Amino acid sequence: MVKEFAYRGVAQADLEKMPIDKLRGLLNARQRRSLKRGVTDGKRKVIARMRAARAAASGTGGTAEGEARGAAPPRIRTHLRDLIVLPFMVGTTAHVYNGKEFKEIEIKPEMIGHYIGEYSLSGRRVSHGAPGVGASRSSLYVPLK
Repeated sequence: MVKEFAYRGVAQADLEKMPIDKLRGLLNARQRRSLKRGVTDGKRKVIARMRAARAAASGTGGTAEGEARGAAPPRIRTHLRDLIVLPFMVGTTAHVYNGKEFKEIEIKPEMIGHYIGEYSLSGRRVSHGAPGVGASRSSLYVPLK
């Protein structure tokens, strides 16, 4: 038997129907404050594109960005790493900029309440090599093999 996802005891279907004011009460303090302060124009545009992409993928709504029904959903590219994942975003795919490239992220129910940038890591592990000749003043006098 497959376990159904529930965010803080509320089922996925109920989360999608829930108004944003009630949903805000379920989130952590930082996310509550962010939503209480309002949504910027840039975030509003990305949210609208995600809604359109989800409607196009399900085939219930109009087409998103001029794509035909049944075609691949449009790529949603964004630099907004501080966008909070909300229940209606589940099932969409976003390409989030990490400082160098856009990383593809498929939004899953477990991501609700997290920032979208958490899934597109902006730093990676650095493995330094051995210092070469000229790396420091003292390395000039190290004899070569």
